[in-house]
Amino acid sequence: MSDRSCSFAPIHVIGGGLAGSEAAWQVARAGVSVVLHEMRPSRKTPVHRTGGLAELVCSNSFRADDPQASAIGILHREMRCLDSLVMAAADAHKLPAGGALAVDRDQFSECITGKICAHPLIKLVREQIEGLPPFSWDNVIIATGPLTSPPLAAALGALTGERDLAFFDAIAPVVHRDSIDMEQAWFQSRYDKQGPAGTGADYINCPLTKDQYTAFVEALVDADRAEPHAIAEEFEDTPYFNGCLPVEVMAERGRETLRHGPMKPFGLTNPHAGSAKPYAVVQLRQDNALGTLYNMVGFQTKLKHHAQTEIFRTIPGLENASFARLGGVHRNTFLNSPKLLDGALRLRADPRLRFAGQITGCEGYVESAAIGLAAGRMAAAERKGEAFPPLPPATALGALINHITGGHIAIIDAGPPSFQPMNVNFGLFPPIAGETRGEKVRGAERGLARKAAISLRAARDLDAWLNQDRAAE
Repeated sequence: MSDRSCSFAPIHVIGGGLAGSEAAWQVARAGVSVVLHEMRPSRKTPVHRTGGLAELVCSNSFRADDPQASAIGILHREMRCLDSLVMAAADAHKLPAGGALAVDRDQFSECITGKICAHPLIKLVREQIEGLPPFSWDNVIIATGPLTSPPLAAALGALTGERDLAFFDAIAPVVHRDSIDMEQAWFQSRYDKQGPAGTGADYINCPLTKDQYTAFVEALVDADRAEPHAIAEEFEDTPYFNGCLPVEVMAERGRETLRHGPMKPFGLTNPHAGSAKPYAVVQLRQDNALGTLYNMVGFQTKLKHHAQTEIFRTIPGLENASFARLGGVHRNTFLNSPKLLDGALRLRADPRLRFAGQITGCEGYVESAAIGLAAGRMAAAERKGEAFPPLPPATALGALINHITGGHIAIIDAGPPSFQPMNVNFGLFPPIAGETRGEKVRGAERGLARKAAISLRAARDLDAWLNQDRAAE
């Protein structure tokens, strides 16, 4: 850290979730002081339980960790290369989860909170920012996430002339491990796949017969549903994000929807039934380091609590389930970012304001943290008067930023914006030049080859970008 860092006015980061914590860390890494504003625990949200930074709410999974076969795995790799605080904490507190990277949510949050509080260039202030930041704050990152406080959301709406889009998001239940009947359930990862901290037997699997599955789906469709927390009338018709549909909404879309979604039986065999293939399966993933809590994978729900306990206890192995937490629903908001933000994630109507995390229209823990990482580096470079070379569009982070700031083509002024939250996926990457389409590479083999080629290109482009960035220092 140079003495010159002391001469820089601080950058303000609003929001202490994954994106805000990562942004603050990256600013401090660059030798610039930063003030991180977090309203919890004095001002609570409908879904957070603690005052810890980077608290995980919906799940404890960072999804697939394989950069050769998954876009999120490429993003994991890039963030590790970019000294991500979030990925370092995840790697330090990972749990068995097959091919996924899952974490102990309490240890993860405690790790990040400790690192932030111990950094000499980061000041953590527990307060809510009412409305727009003061004009004296000339370099601000807003990372307030999908639960942006009403005063700030209203102020942003008035500034931009845009009505923020919204959708409902739901939380999956968590079950006490010792209440699961292992004489019916068994441990196995799909296709016995081993992950970052796994053994190939990382999930608890609860099997259903065809009749049990049919009855379960019918019960979901007919069950009582809870009203969202603090939802105004104008948001009653808000759509759900397809990547995080409540389980009962999936059930409404067709009898086989769940069996080809979170309840798919593929890659699993039931040792209690002579290794027979189950008709459908409910999987539970370890949720804490002690192994005492397991969450129901893909079972986000807005069912009323009595309906959840009644219906979920019809699942074989969960007849006597004790729930540490039941599911819930809350309102999420995000900007029409392709119209409102420039390529450096700054608000066109007020460029001193830069945005990061889910409020920009990315979806997922890792994606949110990744945009926070980019925003922090951009803000620090701007404060120091340095150029920030655009991230290559063929990298996962570059592709995600491109989607947020201009990759979405349907920006219609006359009607409601059609921009929707997006997880990182291979569809966001530029096509591979001269991609093989001949007879020798077909089907799954061709798909795997294409993913591997995209991964290799992303690694090369990020390495070249890093070398360019180092040369400029």
